[in-house]
Amino acid sequence: MTTLIINIKELLQVRKTSIAKVSGAEMAILPTLKNAYLVIKDNLIADFGTMDNLPETDADKTIDATGKMVLPSWCDSHTHIVYAGNREQEFVDRINGMTYEEIANRGGGILNSAKKLNESSEEEIYNQSKARLEEVMRLGTGAVEIKSGYGLTVDGELKMLRVIQRLAQNYPITIKATFLGAHAFPLEFATNHKGYIDLIINEMLPEIAKYKLANFIDAFCETGYFTVDETQQIMEAGIKFGLKPKIHVNQFNSIGGIQAGVKYNALSVDHLEVMTTEDIEALKNTETMPVALPSCSYFLSIPYTPAREMITAGLPLALATDYNPGSTPSGNMNFVVATACIKMKMTPEEAINAATINGAYAIGISETHGSITIGKKANLILTKPIPSYYQLPYAFGSNLIDTVLIEGEIFA
Repeated sequence: MTTLIINIKELLQVRKTSIAKVSGAEMAILPTLKNAYLVIKDNLIADFGTMDNLPETDADKTIDATGKMVLPSWCDSHTHIVYAGNREQEFVDRINGMTYEEIANRGGGILNSAKKLNESSEEEIYNQSKARLEEVMRLGTGAVEIKSGYGLTVDGELKMLRVIQRLAQNYPITIKATFLGAHAFPLEFATNHKGYIDLIINEMLPEIAKYKLANFIDAFCETGYFTVDETQQIMEAGIKFGLKPKIHVNQFNSIGGIQAGVKYNALSVDHLEVMTTEDIEALKNTETMPVALPSCSYFLSIPYTPAREMITAGLPLALATDYNPGSTPSGNMNFVVATACIKMKMTPEEAINAATINGAYAIGISETHGSITIGKKANLILTKPIPSYYQLPYAFGSNLIDTVLIEGEIFA
């Protein structure tokens, strides 16, 4: 199957050779081609160029993209899409003055979601989660990381990971699974942290490895959740079972989690709403991708990741949704890109780089996703006719997507 897209107003994120990520000043450079064509053969990008060099192509399907932008689909490297029910009452509680921490301390938050998940069947969770996945695909996401972490029991965590595995088998979108058993301490282990960590290491991890249910291991390294020492124990154990670390750090406090992530060569450190000079220095010249979650800051009314300081310091930055029932009940990467520009003062070029090539890096798939490069997956967004790609963050409340292609096929 060969598809030819012609008369593209501007083809974004064009990279003749594959790169892993962009950092610092490079983030402000978004290579594009105007008046372009793109050829898809089977599910891969086979060719691209300008219309004045359009080759003879025996295409099965031709798409006229006059007036439209074409760019790689979004790579969302941090989500919790698999969950049961919602936490809308907590949303109202916060409006009435309660903080996220206060809600968690009364048994709400993550523990609330864990209770609902463990009371729900695997089929119920799958059906709820697939609806969310289909929604984000329609919104332009072509690759996604999904975490467990709302089970907090052996059965609950395995149930979540099986749902993620089933979604990956049934949908064309690329899905990577992260084991986040260290999301919070269950009530029965509130005063026995060692007991729960032993459960993660000795019971959960062997089963996850046996059935190949996860790619990464994660922990919520934060005051009131997992200490730096506890996080390091979990990362060490995950590495022994072949899982690469990706960790939650610096959402509310800077306690040394970034330094621990770098020490264990974490693929990414995520949240970063609170950053010190020492944290930024620790990330320089490492292989660890900092990931910002601006719609979480928006929803909780907490600080935004200091993108300008980090990029000026020469760091890379990725953007992701943090789609979850408590702090970000949205998987809309278009809103994430816009919010990064509006609230974090990222340029459109920086935000698009952060949501495509750097997002792919933060899922470990930059060789196959994140840019318009021959041989990469044909996961594409075709916009509606727009004046320029600046319109994407500028018109933040409008759906500017006309068509989404996943693995070369239109996703309806």
